Amino acid sequence: MAAVKTADVVTATAAAVLSSALLSYLLLSGHGFKLPWRRDRGNSRRHKSRGKRNGLVGAVGNTPLIRINSLSDATGCEILGKAEFLNPGGSVKDRVAVKIIEEALDSGGLMPGGIVTEGSAGSTAISLATIAPAYGCRCHVVIPDDVAIEKSQILEALGATVERVRPVSIAHKDHYVNVARRRALEAANRAAIPREADKIKGIDLLQMNGHTPKQTEGHPCSADNKGGFFADQFENLANFRAHYEWTGPEIWEQTQGKLHAFVAAAGTGGTIAGISQFLKGKNPNIKCFLIDPPGSGLFNKITRGVMYTKEEAEGRRLKNPFDTITEGIGINRLTKNFMMAELDGAYRGTDREAVEMSRFLLKNDGLFLGSSSAMNCVGAVRLARSLGPGHTIVTILCDSGMRHLSKFCNARYLADHGLTPTAIGLEFLDRP
Repeated sequence: MAAVKTADVVTATAAAVLSSALLSYLLLSGHGFKLPWRRDRGNSRRHKSRGKRNGLVGAVGNTPLIRINSLSDATGCEILGKAEFLNPGGSVKDRVAVKIIEEALDSGGLMPGGIVTEGSAGSTAISLATIAPAYGCRCHVVIPDDVAIEKSQILEALGATVERVRPVSIAHKDHYVNVARRRALEAANRAAIPREADKIKGIDLLQMNGHTPKQTEGHPCSADNKGGFFADQFENLANFRAHYEWTGPEIWEQTQGKLHAFVAAAGTGGTIAGISQFLKGKNPNIKCFLIDPPGSGLFNKITRGVMYTKEEAEGRRLKNPFDTITEGIGINRLTKNFMMAELDGAYRGTDREAVEMSRFLLKNDGLFLGSSSAMNCVGAVRLARSLGPGHTIVTILCDSGMRHLSKFCNARYLADHGLTPTAIGLEFLDRP
């Protein structure tokens, strides 16, 4: 992919990103297809009220549910977006960060002063780096080196240690998730070594996959740490519980239970799983759908029972993320979180649809959204057209466009990939 020189512009905006979400928050302060792994709702943890939290953490959640006027007027449905970009860390992943850290502290898996490690394409990493200091912890993040550069700049500005690695298959030992898991183990082992014998064998193991991370205070192998905890957002069911116990109930209360459908994309699967299971527990007739980006196998799993198409077969995949400009959504494996989802069907979205939708919403609604949010809105329109006028549909506005400046929101990058937006209205959704 062509490199885009935007570092100067992005650096100037990095600090603004961190404050804009918090400022905006203060200002705006069944029948159908069933997944084969559908869980017995009776075995799920019952919804419990979220306890009072102070400080920054207390500002997470209770985000507005806003009417997306242009899409509602165009479809005759009430299309509502849960404005998760107004969380303090700027995304829906703030909820997951809070839940993961609190459960880890409660269980003793994480100690105050410890290091939270995670492999992330951006949003979860930023949320963990934002939230961890509020609990007296630090953050070490491993990210693919082809994600938007502003994400690593934001992470560094937040004080996290950032380790960038080349994209490889999840089966490879140097996949960013696997590296993050090792970093947590290294931190735990390091904390167990007496300081007088404070030397780590095999320090050259830190050089891997073409990158050598800096030895900073927050690094898992620095002398100053109190152990490590691997957040494991893909498999840690605290992710699911954050949305089952928190986001889902908010949506139910904000709509007074008067909604007909929910649609969202999936990366880890926690958002769509937690919300879908909670809503269907309240009303089994609520339809829950997935919108899936190019290269992801979830659409095929839901609609055909297989995880791949001929073009997406494992032997032909060269890297991860997949062949899409959207970030943070799409996957070619079943996570524990996604397996908790209760879905009625799925739609396939395209990169062009996501790009065109983002520009349409900016022009008509003043909504400056990231790639996953735009894809969710593509799904909302598809679902509205399928159900017909008069229905209420909810989706997630995951994050803003502020952390997508160098790629998804960059005109030159889009032109290089043949994705320059040209639509006037929603006609891009009518294309074959």
